[in-house]
Amino acid sequence: MASLISENFKFIALFFRSKDVMIFNGLIGLGTVASQTAYNIFAFNCPCSPMKNYLYGLAAIGVPALAFFVIGLSLNRNTWDVVSECRTRKCRKLSVTAAFALLGSIVGRAVVAPITWSVISLLRGEAYVCAFSEFVDPSSLDNFPPTKKIPEIMARFPCKDVPAPFMNYSRVIERQLQYESQVLTQLLGWLLVGIISLTVFLLLCLKHCCSTLGYQQEAYWSQYRSSEQALFQRTAEVHAKYNAVECVKSFFGFVALENQEKELLETCQGIKNVIPRMEWNRVTGVYMYREIGDTPLYSRLNKWDMYTKELSV
Repeated sequence: MASLISENFKFIALFFRSKDVMIFNGLIGLGTVASQTAYNIFAFNCPCSPMKNYLYGLAAIGVPALAFFVIGLSLNRNTWDVVSECRTRKCRKLSVTAAFALLGSIVGRAVVAPITWSVISLLRGEAYVCAFSEFVDPSSLDNFPPTKKIPEIMARFPCKDVPAPFMNYSRVIERQLQYESQVLTQLLGWLLVGIISLTVFLLLCLKHCCSTLGYQQEAYWSQYRSSEQALFQRTAEVHAKYNAVECVKSFFGFVALENQEKELLETCQGIKNVIPRMEWNRVTGVYMYREIGDTPLYSRLNKWDMYTKELSV
């Protein structure tokens, strides 16, 4: 159990330390900000009608965020890895550790755009002003003229289409609602940061308490995983190209290769045309984490731990 917990945290640490992931998430955030700005300029149009304002404002904040979340899930390769795993093996080989790591990776990337959209919408305050203008209490405003059509008058403030006696209160109401929107954003934002920070701290404490490896062993294992992934990607690309060359050659009789590709493929002596399914199971990203305790490297790390203990004695 300790090894599974330790391996799970190593996977998450590698994920968040990846520069490519951070750059990708940053680009998603910038794209979301640009989309939200364009939406407010060209598409946002408050109806300025009782009850319609509320639905329209909440929809402007929540519906695009939900759409971005669904799109983020569908565009994530790990989502389809999990679907394929459950379809082919009925999730029998999906361990709790692997499921937690993969779902964390999927959801972590998918929520970047929705959170960015919601935060920017609340900071700008236009959708919030549209949604809650009709609920402003007239008694909180100084010398507000008496009227029997309070909801109708309040709902028209976002459009600045109000009768002349109420025109002076337009800026006051807008500023008050924007203040509430930004305060809500800051409270939720700092609360989220606090919860995430506390959770990460507790999980790191749990990881170090449950880990069977020393600090240098964990650093070595992380380096090994990173190197193995990079080498696997490059080797898989060459292997796929080799098989594609053989297939195209059998169809046309020749292959139009560049000189660099010819030199690369000439070095692929003894390449496997068919990889056994058992070997594929070890690199699917799901099955591998279940069997990690039986890998030769893990055994060597345990021997290393015993050796370091003997030296310390």
